[in-house]
Amino acid sequence: MPKRAIIPAAVAAAAEALNMSPGIVSGDHLFLTGTTGSGPDGAMPADPTAQFEQAFAKIGMVLAEAGLSMDAIVEMTSYHVGLRDHFDDFDAVRLSVFKPPYPAWTAVEVAGIRREGAVVEIRVIASMVP
Repeated sequence: MPKRAIIPAAVAAAAEALNMSPGIVSGDHLFLTGTTGSGPDGAMPADPTAQFEQAFAKIGMVLAEAGLSMDAIVEMTSYHVGLRDHFDDFDAVRLSVFKPPYPAWTAVEVAGIRREGAVVEIRVIASMVP
């Protein structure tokens, strides 16, 4: 089965510059590239909660391009710099985004993320089957 790239117009230039796809449909699933909380202008907010909200908004944008909502997410892995420092804030944002049944989730503490100033990167897999 051939794979298909999902690239919202708002991030097409960045995807091309980085030689990557924000999302790839393969079979019955959409695999999203890890997403940080940078804003539309590329700036990374200093506030972790703002990063969490923006990261989920960008995930929602890729899902919408594929005709999906956040409800389609079946698995999420979040990578955190300083996980214990901001876990409760991240979890509050997560719970504002998802409703039961919640996606499977693994949270991982990391030493660093490629984007300077990023405290989180979120990777998700969504089901293309309603």
